Amino acid sequence: MKISFHGAARTVTGSKHLVELPDRRKVLLDCGLFQGMGKDTDRLNRSFGFDPTAVDVLLLSHAHIDHCGLIPRLVAEGFRGKIWCTPATRALAQVLLEDSAKIQEDEIRYVNKRRKLQGLPLLQPLYTADEASACSIFFEIADYNNWVEVLPGVQAQFTDAGHIIGSAAVHLRYSEGGAMRQLTFSGDIGRYGDAILRSPATFSQADVIIMESTYGGSLHPLHITTPDLLLRHIEETCLQRKGKLVIAAFSVGRTQELLYFLNQLELENRLPAVPVYLDSPLSVEATEIVKSFPSYFNKTIQQIMQHDADPFGFPQLKYIRSVEQSKQLNFENGPMVIIAASGMADAGRVKHHVSNTVENSRNRILFTGYCEPRSLGGRLLSGQREVSIYGVVHEVHASIEQIRSMSAHGDYDDLCQWLAQQDPKRVQELFLVHGEYEVQQDLRDRLLKKGFDSVRIPEMHSVFGM
Repeated sequence: MKISFHGAARTVTGSKHLVELPDRRKVLLDCGLFQGMGKDTDRLNRSFGFDPTAVDVLLLSHAHIDHCGLIPRLVAEGFRGKIWCTPATRALAQVLLEDSAKIQEDEIRYVNKRRKLQGLPLLQPLYTADEASACSIFFEIADYNNWVEVLPGVQAQFTDAGHIIGSAAVHLRYSEGGAMRQLTFSGDIGRYGDAILRSPATFSQADVIIMESTYGGSLHPLHITTPDLLLRHIEETCLQRKGKLVIAAFSVGRTQELLYFLNQLELENRLPAVPVYLDSPLSVEATEIVKSFPSYFNKTIQQIMQHDADPFGFPQLKYIRSVEQSKQLNFENGPMVIIAASGMADAGRVKHHVSNTVENSRNRILFTGYCEPRSLGGRLLSGQREVSIYGVVHEVHASIEQIRSMSAHGDYDDLCQWLAQQDPKRVQELFLVHGEYEVQQDLRDRLLKKGFDSVRIPEMHSVFGM
């Protein structure tokens, strides 16, 4: 068997790992979009590093764009295999991919206006909305914990990863030298004791493990609850300074958590009388999909739903769907909360809201999870006093904050708990992906001390045989 790493290698986005079985058949684990990589982003997304026509099957861990966002391009370049995932992942991926295509088409139109004036050749989007829609025929679903035959003689199993609705760790079984071997790919590992989702599930012994490491060098703060943190940001921005609180949140996972916590504050009569706008048609649609899979929720929220049918809704919440409604928020001066995607503020409507609010000291821009350092969110969080947005330089006068306790990624303790069910001496190779290199080095040292004999940190396009 060989494994080559073509994304999320010493970086966080672009998850793509290609497994070549002993009989030369190829299994692709995820097909994600690189995000927030500055000028390198487009170049990285236009070259897979492997031949899409040679891939026999794709196993998709979950629907976040950095894990599924290049599927339309993979299909456009000749992939004709099946795409296996959980039912919720299929439902979410289809709407997220179509939205991703629309964002790309809009941004390319904007860029091409300038390129045309400069006499430069026009660019094409990575894929179109039609190409995104065309991918749906390739999707096949498998329920959690069931082994399914994805290729003749090759089985796969999805176990709950607790990261977003439908997220899974992917387990691959195949025969080599008359013995069965198992490769496990973590996808993104969620947190034990999540507010909405079940904790990551147990899984059988693996010979080879590919594990994410986003927060592998840190622990999430536990001394203050997320609802209390949200309340503090609302009070300081909207009540004390009469400003706008712009919250950057990914459409799937983080947005639903925010709505759940705000609903909790409302039920406790603690939510200030400030309008809350969810300015993202995709987030609205994704929330409806999330609500359609209540069996994936943990026991606590299922009990809450017995007396609160909609744990993601409250009277002050207003949905913004049209572009005109979104633009109108720019002209309203009263205090308000605006929740919009994407989480790194590198695309989507939140980017426009950041542009409109970042120069006013009454306002606050709040990030609710990881931001790639070169993304707009990463640059703001680093303390830059000037940022370029859509080619216009803005002075940063708004306060920039981050709630780390909302991360949907497990921290060091969560990752180690997920691995604890494995006998480290029976794991031949453990690969760390989906993380910054410095964090991965720290995690590698910790895991070696826990008894894992070989912990590797692959580089982009590196190949390992075993």
